[in-house]
Amino acid sequence: MDAPRIADAARGLRHVFIRDLVLSASIGVHAREKTGRQRIRINIDLGVDDDGAKALSRSAVGRDELARVVDYERVAKTVGVIVESGHVVLVETLAERIAEACLQDPRVLLARIRIEKLDILPDAQSVGVEVERRRR
Repeated sequence: MDAPRIADAARGLRHVFIRDLVLSASIGVHAREKTGRQRIRINIDLGVDDDGAKALSRSAVGRDELARVVDYERVAKTVGVIVESGHVVLVETLAERIAEACLQDPRVLLARIRIEKLDILPDAQSVGVEVERRRR
């Protein structure tokens, strides 16, 4: 299932995303989930202030420098740190922590986080949750 469109020149939004990041996490309610790790898949969609769209309206392209954009490698590393920080009972809590971390960058106006547990139900590819948080 594709996420609804986020990039929007009229609103000055760029869509930065990470697809299918698979990590091993200590997560879950049940006793068996508290003693081991399990695979989770994380998808991140960020609506980012697009200085390039604003520059194009003035007939100029933004600087070709990493510092002017949200670095998806840094986002992925931050997610890894959050996942490794200890056991989380609820998938919802993990998704909210990741969204909150993404919104720490003032250029990120929207964070949509989908987390799926991959090996839970034998007849399902995955189970999980998606949250969307916006800068107030």
